Amino acid sequence: MLDLNSFRVFERVAALKSFTAAGRALGMPKSNVSRSIARLEAELGARLFQRTTREVVLTLTGQALLERSAEITRALNETLDYVGGLSGQPRGVLKVSAGMGFGVNVLAEQLPDFLLRYPDIDIALDLESRTADLVGEAIDVAVRLGPLPDSGLVAVKLGEMHRYLCATPAYLERRGTPKSFDELSLHDTIEMPSPEGRVRPWIFSRGEETARLEMAPRVSVNEALTIHRLVMNGAGLGILTGYICGPEIAAGRLVRLFPEWSINSVEVNLVFPSRRELAPAVRAFVDYMKEVNRSGSLWMSRS
Repeated sequence: MLDLNSFRVFERVAALKSFTAAGRALGMPKSNVSRSIARLEAELGARLFQRTTREVVLTLTGQALLERSAEITRALNETLDYVGGLSGQPRGVLKVSAGMGFGVNVLAEQLPDFLLRYPDIDIALDLESRTADLVGEAIDVAVRLGPLPDSGLVAVKLGEMHRYLCATPAYLERRGTPKSFDELSLHDTIEMPSPEGRVRPWIFSRGEETARLEMAPRVSVNEALTIHRLVMNGAGLGILTGYICGPEIAAGRLVRLFPEWSINSVEVNLVFPSRRELAPAVRAFVDYMKEVNRSGSLWMSRS
């Protein structure tokens, strides 16, 4: 009889492409991960991974097993977490996916208190710039920014993420502080292009007024943390999310430009891979994230 726990180990190795990383996520030694995969390969009579010096890659057999076992693994995880939560505190491994910027600047700040509150929950945090496949990678909950596609996923809206046009005091001293939108063309600007590679317009609003600016950026980069570092190092003006620039504005290391104008906010959602009753650990995480998102915070307003 196949060991169901081996499927959980197999799924983690396949998702992380590393025996070491899978062991870390599951809280078990690498040697145990290797033995579990070897046992599963022996039972199936086929090799599941090709090992290289840099990573492990699924064989055709391994890919077929992953595609057919993903739903079984997810259902098993949900069942174990749910049954475990019935006896008291939520427990189990909670797999959370988020973008790198949100993970570094928000989750890394908030998760320590969550772990203290729920000592029986372990976190496997997956930070990627790509959009993770929640079902295929057996992820319990993901943080998604911006409008959601009609994917059939269940979503809980946390709120709206603020954005601000910022520069350092040193840059403004050197180049001058723009007093009108027309003066922005005299400055170096840093912009994140659209997924199609097009330059995004900067849209500001004040009451009934709207200003749409077509920019010619000096620097174009597709990663929010890099834009933040470029702005902090004096490379120019850039629109930053509140969770990244909020502490810098409060400390005086960044200046918010045109504070009487607002920039379109970005929707923040927690999404789940099924419409089944949420496992206790997932419910605990959702409730905690809603609790810490206090109205009036610099980076996000409550939904």
